[in-house]
Amino acid sequence: MDPSPDYDAAQLGNDRSDKASIARRGFLRVSAGLAATGVGIASLSGNVAAHFPSDLAIDIKPGSDQNSINPNSKGVIPVAVLQTDEFDPTSEDVRYRFGAPDVVGDGDGARPAHDGHVEDVDGDGRDDLVLHFPTDKTGFDGDESEGRLEWERTESGEHGLSGTDTVTIVGRGSR
Repeated sequence: MDPSPDYDAAQLGNDRSDKASIARRGFLRVSAGLAATGVGIASLSGNVAAHFPSDLAIDIKPGSDQNSINPNSKGVIPVAVLQTDEFDPTSEDVRYRFGAPDVVGDGDGARPAHDGHVEDVDGDGRDDLVLHFPTDKTGFDGDESEGRLEWERTESGEHGLSGTDTVTIVGRGSR
């Protein structure tokens, strides 16, 4: 911009100030967009497990209301994955982890002892999948009131659906 006799020094200063203000607003707009994109990517990644809904309908120890678990047991814990309108566990690969919610949330927990068996455990006329998990691998320590099951939708462990059911911890002696 070429100052002319009609342009005084104050006006020239205001133009520079306006250009700086416009540049600053553009920078802030781009920065806000990048921040929003970063938040969106983080929430869509598998690392934000807290945002996954509990979509699996499960029944720990089918036929029991107490769902008693003794962390000292050397046995197995049966867990039924119930068929719903949204999910048929009998048609998917068996890649599950089960145990104390914090343990499973950290990527650990028990793997099924076998591929399970098909049975209608809730009497709704649909096949459910019953899995058995080694108790000593579940991470229950006596303070839990729920058990958590997660289905990994890929072989690499990408998290799919999850579900919880109440448990009663018994036999809280030392391991």
